[in-house]
Amino acid sequence: MTERLPAILRANLRLPVIAAPLFIVSGPELVVAQARAGIIGSFPALNARTTDQLREWLTRITTELGAAPDAAPYAVNLIAHKSNGRLLEDLAILEEFRVPIVITSLGARPELNERIHAYGGVVLHDVINNVHARKAIEKGADGLVAVAAGAGGHGGTISPFALIREIREWFDGPVALSGAIAHGDSVLAALAAGADFAYIGSMFIATDEADAEPEYKKMIVTGSADDIVYTDYFTGVKGNYLRPSITAAGLDPDALGAQDETGSLEFLSSDEPKAWRDIWGAGHGIGSVDEVRPTAAVVDRLLDEYRGARARVAALG
Repeated sequence: MTERLPAILRANLRLPVIAAPLFIVSGPELVVAQARAGIIGSFPALNARTTDQLREWLTRITTELGAAPDAAPYAVNLIAHKSNGRLLEDLAILEEFRVPIVITSLGARPELNERIHAYGGVVLHDVINNVHARKAIEKGADGLVAVAAGAGGHGGTISPFALIREIREWFDGPVALSGAIAHGDSVLAALAAGADFAYIGSMFIATDEADAEPEYKKMIVTGSADDIVYTDYFTGVKGNYLRPSITAAGLDPDALGAQDETGSLEFLSSDEPKAWRDIWGAGHGIGSVDEVRPTAAVVDRLLDEYRGARARVAALG
C-alpha cells in the first residue's frame, strides 16, 4: 500500500482488497463482516429498497463499525445512470452519514463528485476501458475500478493485465482491478500488474452473511468459468451470468437474443425473469470457491494464500 493513496483507503486493511458491491446480495451484515475482517466492504445503495431503509442500513453499519476500531472502512455504490430516480435522494443520505468511499457506476458526473468531495469522501468510478477511465478522472473521480474481462456483473472484455497497464501509462492515483479474482495468488498478481487493490465480488456470494438464495450460493460453489454466460439480453448492458440460473428461469443460455436498449433499471420491478432477481451474476473466478464459509474465514484464506504467493515470489530471487 503506497502513501500516495488517500488515508481512508489505507485504514486498517489486513489485505489490499475491496469487496465489490453485489446487487441484491450485499447488505449491512456482509459489509460489517468484510470491514471487521480487514477489507473494504461495500453495498449498492439500491439494495436498500427505500431511502428510509438506506438510512437504517447506514445507521447500523456506522454503529457496528464504530464499536470496532480496528475495522476497515466501507463504501456505497451509486448508480449514476439517468434511469436511477433515487440518485439525488440517496446521495443526500450519503452526505448525511459522510460515507467515506463512494463507488459510482454507469456515468461519471462532476456534480456528484463535487458533493462527495465537499464532505471529505473519496470517489472511485467503475470503468471497462481506458477511454472511460480518462473521462472519469477528467470529471473529478479520485480513482478507478477497472472492471476487466472475467468480472461478475457488468464486466468488460479487456484483459485485466492490458487494462491496468493502459491506465497506468497516464494515471498514478488509486486503482482497483477486477476480473476473476478469487484467490490470494490473484490478489498478488493484481498488485504486481500495477493495481493498488484487488476488487473481489463473486466469492463473497458464497458466505454466511451474504443475502443470497441458498441455490445461488450452491451454484457459486459447484460452478466454474464454463458456467458463465456473457450477454446483454437481460439489461441491455453486457454482463456475466450463471448458466444454471438462466436455465432454471426457463431460458436457453445458448439462444439468447440481444436487447435494443442501452441499459436501464427497469428490470428491478419487472415480473419477467431478469437480472439479478432470477438471473444471477458471477465472474470467471468461481472455480476457486469450494464451500460456503463465514466472511472472516474467506478473508483469512485469501490472506494465507496471498502471503504464500509473496513467499514463493521472494524465493525466486
